[in-house]
Amino acid sequence: MKITRVTPWLIHADIAYNFGRRGTYLFVEVNTDDGITGWGEVTTTYPVANRAVCGMIKQLNDILVGDDPTQIERIWHKIFRSFTYMGSRGASTNAISGIDIALWDIRGKMLGEPIYKLLGGKVRDSIELYTLPSPNISPDEAKQEAKDIAASGHTAMKFDPFPTMPEEQNGYMSGKLSPEFEQVGADVTAAIREGAGPNMELLIDAHARFDVPTTVRLARRLNEWNLGWWEEPVPPESNHALKQVRDQIDVPISVGERLYTRWEFVPIFENELADYVMPDVTWTGGISEMKKISTMAEAYYIPMSPHDASGPINVLAGAHVMMTVPNFYKLETARYSLHAYDIFIDKPLVIKEGQLHVPDLPGLGLEMNMDFFRANADEEFRGD
Repeated sequence: MKITRVTPWLIHADIAYNFGRRGTYLFVEVNTDDGITGWGEVTTTYPVANRAVCGMIKQLNDILVGDDPTQIERIWHKIFRSFTYMGSRGASTNAISGIDIALWDIRGKMLGEPIYKLLGGKVRDSIELYTLPSPNISPDEAKQEAKDIAASGHTAMKFDPFPTMPEEQNGYMSGKLSPEFEQVGADVTAAIREGAGPNMELLIDAHARFDVPTTVRLARRLNEWNLGWWEEPVPPESNHALKQVRDQIDVPISVGERLYTRWEFVPIFENELADYVMPDVTWTGGISEMKKISTMAEAYYIPMSPHDASGPINVLAGAHVMMTVPNFYKLETARYSLHAYDIFIDKPLVIKEGQLHVPDLPGLGLEMNMDFFRANADEEFRGD
């Protein structure tokens, strides 16, 4: 079996599942001469980044055609080392991730087994989820959405209660938050606690927006509502800043969605900087790398809670790995109902009482809706 083509599909979809942004989703198709096709996903949170990664994947077609798709580890390193001199972490591992997931999909289809069986077999029967309310909502709206999430059977929800500062509109962050916006954050958090009830685990996502004193102040202010974690308290560039925060707050810390490959998790583990880690399977290096990071975390008794909230392959690829991981906590989804993903795939994802049931089918366990893809694909990044 040989790879015959690697194709990025940039799909325009009018659904607000990508953290409130209507826009584009990036899928990767890997074709073989045996007629088996694998699918991956790379969806980033910004359209401009999606297009950049599409260009990278299109170029990688030239070095992958003719390779044996079952040699997943060798192909992973072939791509990774191709970017050594321009930076082998970030956009390059986004591209690797989509291709790696597609190769595992091919391997599962070839052997007639779901991916989780190829990774060692399941240690649980379903995947517990946490989910998100809509972004930028009022306290009254937040209270009602929290009630709805609790009624759906989910036991944890994550949210960023803080409005965006004006300077952030252009990508610049001062790291500060005004007293007015701090009060909004407190009001939204109080409303969510009231709506969700005392048994819902509340997880705060700071989105790496704040400097050290600001995030310390905010974490102390909100902790009266019994928080489960404080996610990305500071930008990922400084582990020293992360340690300063960790030394000053009582809330557990979660990091990792913007960390790429096992190497960037080493200082987190060795310096005891996080209570949870949350790599994204479509960004950090795919299924292969997610499994390796999980094993590293297991050695430190740190729970894995993947940031998988972009599209349907993102959710399922992370879930396949977590089916095999003893130190799994919960997996993220963008909403408590994922039926908006149905337009992409041949069958809906199965979620019952806050649990994702991974299909016992070959590969990922889904196929893409090619009629929808062809009707909604970007003219530059699509298959024939």
